[in-house]
Amino acid sequence: MKQTKIIFLVLPNVHLLDLAGPDQVFFEAIGFDAPLSIEYCTTSKTLKSSANLPFGKLRHFSKVKIAQGDFIMVPGANLGYIQSKEFKANKSLFEWIRDCYAKGIHICSICSGSFVLAESGILEGRSCTTHWKRSKELQEMYPGAKVQENVLYTDDNGIYTSAGIASGIDMALYILEKLYGTYFAHKVAREIVIYSRRNGSQAQQSELLNYRNHIHSGIHKVQDWLQENLHRRSSLDDLADIANMSGRNFTRVFKKETSLTVNNYITILRKEKISQLLRNPDLTRKQIAKKCGLKSERQISRILNS
Repeated sequence: MKQTKIIFLVLPNVHLLDLAGPDQVFFEAIGFDAPLSIEYCTTSKTLKSSANLPFGKLRHFSKVKIAQGDFIMVPGANLGYIQSKEFKANKSLFEWIRDCYAKGIHICSICSGSFVLAESGILEGRSCTTHWKRSKELQEMYPGAKVQENVLYTDDNGIYTSAGIASGIDMALYILEKLYGTYFAHKVAREIVIYSRRNGSQAQQSELLNYRNHIHSGIHKVQDWLQENLHRRSSLDDLADIANMSGRNFTRVFKKETSLTVNNYITILRKEKISQLLRNPDLTRKQIAKKCGLKSERQISRILNS
């Protein structure tokens, strides 16, 4: 089987987790005998991360040997640098990216790395994403790109882009799944202690955060407890005790602060949890029902359709 190269383009002011997260995913995949190799290249003679961590000498990107089917990963870096005249003057880099893509090499970005792909011109007419804080800016600067807001990653004809920080891990696992299948990707996810894999269309921000835009400490305590103890059966009186309120006052305050009844909130909590757990091939529907505090697996479909 042909060995696939994963080439990380490490830019000055690179964000460490954008680099280290996907790098670790592919490293662990090699440990499970995936025919991969990892290499690093850069544009600069001296290199420091955005947190001022110095790197050793890396080869120049123009010296990298790469072939059809390989992957170039562009981790995010300080956006001020990526948008600087100094960086944009590096025409040979953008030409290299365009040339690699034309030769059938997969091009991937994490976080603000999407601005590098866009500057090279390969995002014209392509679906893409970036950190949710930068989505509007990316679309305004490169109107030909089809920026998808609030998704974790995109896959459009050999171009992969992911949102900020940890979503680079999700994208890397997705790439492994495409290369070697769902079970292999799941094994790697377990190795790096990720028990709930996220798909590309999943929102960058959980829907549940919409119901935590309040400052009531008692209600936050209840929401935290429900998140961590969804498998347990609890009464309104139990939850009221956690909030240090009477039962009647608790239901009134919960609705006032979240705009939902307690039962409706628990249903949304279960729906999100079920959706996450269904992506784990090691779990049966019966086990998922138990983890979500349901009496039977028949309730799963009812909640998902609610």
